[in-house]
Amino acid sequence: MTAIYRFGRGVCRLVLLPWRVRALGIERVPLHGPLIVAANHISYLDPPTLGIYLPRMLHYMAKRELFAVPGLGAAIAAVGAYPVDRGGNPMAAIRRSVEVLREGKAIAIFPEGTRNLDGRAPIQSGVSLLASLARAPVVPACIVGTDRARNLARVTVVYGEPMLDACANGLARSDIEPFAQRVMAAIRALRAEAA
Repeated sequence: MTAIYRFGRGVCRLVLLPWRVRALGIERVPLHGPLIVAANHISYLDPPTLGIYLPRMLHYMAKRELFAVPGLGAAIAAVGAYPVDRGGNPMAAIRRSVEVLREGKAIAIFPEGTRNLDGRAPIQSGVSLLASLARAPVVPACIVGTDRARNLARVTVVYGEPMLDACANGLARSDIEPFAQRVMAAIRALRAEAA
């Protein structure tokens, strides 16, 4: 974890104080090796909220255009973001993410692919493909409360048990979509622990 990441995490904790963020199940998150933390996505607060209490650095995909903004590009790269071309070849984003995972790092991913306020967005299979190609465990995480951020509702993040399906031999092609569905089901099931 870089010093800049630690500093940024501390700043985020201070900024998020009004929402009384709590993190449950941190002990379930592996401290070493490649890791995918897969979470629901309901607010712009989700990315910083997901990682501020984890004992390891999370890396995030960010659209390439953000890296061209003076100052912002350097800042987000310093806190673990890496560029992807959302309008380009999706395999380029997968390849870059696999590289990050093979370096033994942890990445955050939102399987719904975008903010999903009503829970109806289709699940993308990228989480399964990444897990399979990098032989990485997936930790499901459920974020609760960021959809009511304007009301200063309490925010809770619950981390689940690592899903190890892809670790040994990857996933068969026929298992890619079902595993993505299971990851999302595991994320939704964690909501009960946030009560």
